[in-house]
Amino acid sequence: MTRVLVVDDEPQILRTLATNLRAREYTVDLAATGEEALALAGAHQPDVVILDIGLPGIDGIDVVRELRRWTEVPIIILSVRESEPDKVAALDAGADDYVTKPFGMDELLARLRAAVRRATPADAAPTITTADFLIDLSAKKVVRDGREVHLTPTEWGLIEALVRTPGKLVSQKQLLQEVWGPAYEKETNYLRVYMAGLRRKLEPNQSQPVYFLTEPGSGYRFEMGAADLTPG
Repeated sequence: MTRVLVVDDEPQILRTLATNLRAREYTVDLAATGEEALALAGAHQPDVVILDIGLPGIDGIDVVRELRRWTEVPIIILSVRESEPDKVAALDAGADDYVTKPFGMDELLARLRAAVRRATPADAAPTITTADFLIDLSAKKVVRDGREVHLTPTEWGLIEALVRTPGKLVSQKQLLQEVWGPAYEKETNYLRVYMAGLRRKLEPNQSQPVYFLTEPGSGYRFEMGAADLTPG
């Protein structure tokens, strides 16, 4: 059973989510503070986290940063904050999705399923070797300079969408729908944040990318160069 950690300081939100998730046979852990969230995450290893930003004690953004120090678990932010800077800060810290309150339960559950699906390893996926890094899509692993590179599930979603069609343009709308869902086709700022993160981690020179390229106003493409693609 999929284990969900729900973190929110509003008792009504906790009760509502717990009832709906358990009715759909999810295992649910509840936390009302950032400290409780980190303790439960360490003890129970959830498959996905639903997290409010405005928490007593440790702020939600700091919870995201702490989780990202040791886990790639999908993190869905659930918050009343609607401004773009708040969304960008959460995504840049390592969150995978952002839902504003009030929210529709069906939409939130769809986002949860998508987040878990993106984090599930694919079978028999290819391995791509470039001059600077290796991408093993089956193991969901990138190795650069002999070391594994930490990537979030959302970063993996972008990599998978791009590297499976090397040299071909993938539109902004297609990327947003595939990685975040159909409700996100206009959130192009998400792509800017996450592509910048991928370039920091994988490009030899992030200011002059050679692998993850932008087609202004259109989308992105992955250039393999002299890379080798072999079956996984």
